[in-house]
Amino acid sequence: MRFDMFKSFPTIILVFAEGKDRKVIHTAREAAQLLLKEWPTDDGEEFLTAVRICLEVLTGESEPEKLHEAIVRAAYEAGIAAITTDSSLGIFRIYPVSEAR
Repeated sequence: MRFDMFKSFPTIILVFAEGKDRKVIHTAREAAQLLLKEWPTDDGEEFLTAVRICLEVLTGESEPEKLHEAIVRAAYEAGIAAITTDSSLGIFRIYPVSEAR
């Protein structure tokens, strides 16, 4: 099995901990690193879905756009602000930090 670590998707900027830490990701490799080593929590349905889809993208079983969507949903679930482009609209989208933590 060959991994494609550089499958890319529209850039996502994640803003952690009241704006003190930011991460920029746009490849499956960067997503894997962030999800497995730097994500603030290791539970949650959306987080686990993002990890699964990340593996599927790396192995060629899923499209990078699905990983993009999964990371944005996982960020919302974890209370992380996500700034990204909406590829279907060609505009920046800012997903607010979740109220429930």
